[in-house]
Amino acid sequence: MDSEKLHFDSIYDNINLVEKFIVDICEKYKIEEDNFGNILLAVTEAVNNAIQHGNNLDPKKKINLAYESNNKNLSFTIADEGKGFDYNTLPDPTEPNNIEKPNGRGVFLMRHLADTVDFIDNGRIVKLNFNIAS
Repeated sequence: MDSEKLHFDSIYDNINLVEKFIVDICEKYKIEEDNFGNILLAVTEAVNNAIQHGNNLDPKKKINLAYESNNKNLSFTIADEGKGFDYNTLPDPTEPNNIEKPNGRGVFLMRHLADTVDFIDNGRIVKLNFNIAS
């Protein structure tokens, strides 16, 4: 099983590091373009949420991003230093009264783009799983 980790401060500029990390991994496993887009968007959404909501934009707090692959599945784990959140009671962004809101779609997108999404340690850790078997 292959794996690699990336640790960085909670600042939005580090999204560039995350994108490069994902591109390198997807190139390594020859991920098709459709899957690549899903992986890139889901993982960057999880990292954005960790920076903004988990670590409250505190640059002293760290984000840990790791991946594992067994050539059939590619899993990304994103962990922040926050308190977690109740991922079961998030508002549905497709409801008419939520459509116009500028945020609140991250977890919804992750759940629709990844094959499975697991929330661990009260939502402080998010694990995104993608089936990459052809």
